[in-house]
Amino acid sequence: MHPINDYAIHMTTILSIESSCDDTSAAVLRDDRILSNVIASQKVHEQYGGVVPELASRAHQQNIIPVVDSAIRQAGITKEDIDAIGFTRGPGLLGSLMVGVSFAKSFSLALGKPLIEVNHLQAHVLSHFIDTGEPRPTFPFICLLVSGGHTQILLLHDHFNIELLGQTIDDAAGEAIDKAAKIMDLGYPGGPVIDRLAKEGNPDAFRFATPHIAGYDYSFSGIKTSFLYFLRDRLKEDPDFIQHHLPDLCASIQNTIVGFLLKKVEHAAIDHHINQIAIAGGVSANSLLRSELQRICHKHRWQAFIPKFQFCTDNAAMVGIAAYFKYQRGEFADLSLPPYTRG
Repeated sequence: MHPINDYAIHMTTILSIESSCDDTSAAVLRDDRILSNVIASQKVHEQYGGVVPELASRAHQQNIIPVVDSAIRQAGITKEDIDAIGFTRGPGLLGSLMVGVSFAKSFSLALGKPLIEVNHLQAHVLSHFIDTGEPRPTFPFICLLVSGGHTQILLLHDHFNIELLGQTIDDAAGEAIDKAAKIMDLGYPGGPVIDRLAKEGNPDAFRFATPHIAGYDYSFSGIKTSFLYFLRDRLKEDPDFIQHHLPDLCASIQNTIVGFLLKKVEHAAIDHHINQIAIAGGVSANSLLRSELQRICHKHRWQAFIPKFQFCTDNAAMVGIAAYFKYQRGEFADLSLPPYTRG
């Protein structure tokens, strides 16, 4: 633990901003409690089957001021009550990040309040420490961070001492799920659609090969290719194969990906003698991933930490909790810091 300093003596009010992809979000936290968490999503990308960076940055420019204003109003505070401004510096889309970073710097300068930079991936993991009335993990614990852009197995020794045990060497798990949905013409984002349809299907109806990757690393490109070739061959025999077997296809591809994810996590926990497992990121909203994690933890008598749905997708509250812990350590950012796209 770090000694209490001048920044942590009183209740800390932090305004946080998240703009790494296609959601504009602002939140106000008082210490580890949420006073407001406002999110403006962008529907424009659905017609393109994925996020269009230029359109995303334009939408952020339109949304950032009303979203921040709404967060402050909903929190029942004034601008003068803010002690610091946390913002997502990266990773993410450069144009989107530029909007949030520039606004945070301008607001900081205007109010004379310190800036706190936050890593988007760390924020997802640290969302488990928001005060929701539910139990929170204690250190050390393992977290599976899984989203459309990232898949990592992390060992947390404290809030910012995070050891990377394994990660994908190519595509992310969420990307593989969305790609499978796109092949089946289920729209974007396809993950929630596959999850819903899978509940009506047989997860053992079809088998898809998973690669043998050493250690705790992942690879999902082969699973995507296996699924694509499987459908290509079946469609030659039956042009309506997808329509005839849609729930089973969804259940089978989801079962393959979730099983692959958790097998590595289970091995990592056993090898490192860890009895607390958390999940975070957009794919942590997947119902099978959540239930299978609980099943595995029950089997080993481990403790599972599953985020509330509101913290699975990108949101500023998770940025705020990360900023709060940095505030306690007196870690502030310089106005000259640029955003970064990879991290």
